[in-house]
Amino acid sequence: MDRLRSFIQWFFKGHRRQDSPFKRLLVHLALIVASIIAVYPVLRIFSISLRPGNRALSTSLAIIPPDATLENYKLVLLGDPSRHLKSDFFLWVWNSLSITITTAIVGVILSATAAYAFSRFRFPGRGPSMVFLLTTQMIPAAMLLLPIYMMLAHLHLINSYLGLIIAYSVTSVPFSIWILKGYYDTIPPDLEEAARIDGATYIGAFYRIVLPLSTPALAIVFLFNFMGSWSEYIVARVVLQRQDMYTWPLGLWTYAGQYTLAAGRFAAGSILVAVPVMILFLYSSKWLISGLTLGSVKG
Repeated sequence: MDRLRSFIQWFFKGHRRQDSPFKRLLVHLALIVASIIAVYPVLRIFSISLRPGNRALSTSLAIIPPDATLENYKLVLLGDPSRHLKSDFFLWVWNSLSITITTAIVGVILSATAAYAFSRFRFPGRGPSMVFLLTTQMIPAAMLLLPIYMMLAHLHLINSYLGLIIAYSVTSVPFSIWILKGYYDTIPPDLEEAARIDGATYIGAFYRIVLPLSTPALAIVFLFNFMGSWSEYIVARVVLQRQDMYTWPLGLWTYAGQYTLAAGRFAAGSILVAVPVMILFLYSSKWLISGLTLGSVKG
């Protein structure tokens, strides 16, 4: 009985500030269930992409259909030579990459400098300006379509990648400033003061001290801006009206006709465009950590 009582106490309460096996079991079960819920829709899309065109709307729950084929991927990547139809998939992806990478870089540059000013300098209107930036995030993106369209039309930037980059930056920079401002506040100002004593300017201290220590926050902002513009559809549909300028969300919707939907090709294209995002996350995962400033200042 004593051994049973000790086992129950160890299983439910743990030992010496360690989590009990029961708690670890519950945590792992919750993570497994959450992973299944997150991955299953992607598996269903992958299953649809493997089905032949005449079975795209099958109710089968099998992930790999019995008559699986890569025909949909071939049609998306290479087109249909038998019908003299070429594919513009690589053009769509290139357009999206050009826009999203430029938007992400511009967003990082603008938000990094603006957030540093909000974090380190005290100037009139600083508090209301931060509140105003936060308030802009409460406005739905759909409500901004008309003013953005009018502004871009006045500047003759409709059907222009520059206009789309400006539209994306307007909606992403305010939140990025809040992210970086909060991170800059955790960096001790003593580091910059020491650099200025050694002869560095404000810009030099910012470039040599603050930016290297802010790599995790900068990576998060880059990913946030990248993801916000990579899969965006509504603003791109309003700004870009020429098919040769389509991004991949606009291009994939060309598979949807008035009465038909090429679900297999649509699903195959959705799987393919997820590859660059996965590569970006895997490459930048080493930067998505915190605590780089620990131990920077003694005492």
